[in-house]
Amino acid sequence: MGLFERYLSVWVALAIVIGIAAGSFLPDLFTVIASLEFAHVNIVIAVLIWLMIYPMMVQVDFSAIKDVGKKPKGLVLTLIVNWLIKPFSMAFLGWLFFKIFFVSWVDPQTANEYIAGMILLGVAPCTAMVFVWSQLTKGDANYTLVQVSVNDLIMIFAFAPLAGFLLGVTDVTVPWDTLVLSVLLYVVIPLLAGVFTRKLLDKKDNHIQLNHFISKLKPWSIMGLLSTVVLLFGFQSQTILGNPVAIVLIAIPLLLQTYGIFAFAYLLAKKMKLPHNVAAPACMIGTSNFFELAVAVAISLFGLHSGAALATVVGVLVEVPVMLSLVAFANKTRHWFKE
Repeated sequence: MGLFERYLSVWVALAIVIGIAAGSFLPDLFTVIASLEFAHVNIVIAVLIWLMIYPMMVQVDFSAIKDVGKKPKGLVLTLIVNWLIKPFSMAFLGWLFFKIFFVSWVDPQTANEYIAGMILLGVAPCTAMVFVWSQLTKGDANYTLVQVSVNDLIMIFAFAPLAGFLLGVTDVTVPWDTLVLSVLLYVVIPLLAGVFTRKLLDKKDNHIQLNHFISKLKPWSIMGLLSTVVLLFGFQSQTILGNPVAIVLIAIPLLLQTYGIFAFAYLLAKKMKLPHNVAAPACMIGTSNFFELAVAVAISLFGLHSGAALATVVGVLVEVPVMLSLVAFANKTRHWFKE
């Protein structure tokens, strides 16, 4: 594990501080960047998110899916949490807090946008950072790859319909053309590019060229992540500094969702008698989010300065330290599981 993964929360925290400071002192620069749009897609953000997504898609080996039958219970756990529980619990918590508990604090339009951002986070199971969480919990790397591969395939077909359904349930108008375009841009095309790259570089099936290429891409992926965080917090700096209470309001249901989903998944994994090296990554996949996709779709659907975009940005803020705390918990409770 490299320096970046070891001190992930530090780098992200620095990027957040730099973004807020830059947005405050250089607002005109961020206005110009925000104006660089095509078909409701911000070109700069799209390029940076592609820098993050493409390298992780190259790592996904869909041939690993043939091994699904070897340990089906871990995959079943992942699929139940990711697609049958998490999206609906996130939508429910968003509705509960912003339509009931916080209704006097937030106007109805903004409340709907916050809920929409939370839903987009909930419908996008983690792809990239799972490999980091799996490594930190000494997970079975090959099985983690199987879980991620299956989830990515499902995401191609399920993300848009599920997001559209849940957004509609919470009274948000869904621009379907933009939603479908976002899925094509940030899921389908990167996945196809990853598959093509693997076939091109791994013809001998020894992974030598492929691993070398991935190692070359890694600094670009890291740069893409940190630059995206800087830009996102720069775009939202005025809102964050002018209304810090909004960040707290959004963070509360996100924290409850994250710890609640993990607790449910971890206890279910224990009941299912999964080995720890399968259980821990499975729970991490169900708990964390593909925030790169959620951020991109929120910006495309609602705009850079929308409440939905802010909610996904707060998701980035919350996720890293929370996931690191869950990694620590999973490692301390390894003895709860059989090996």
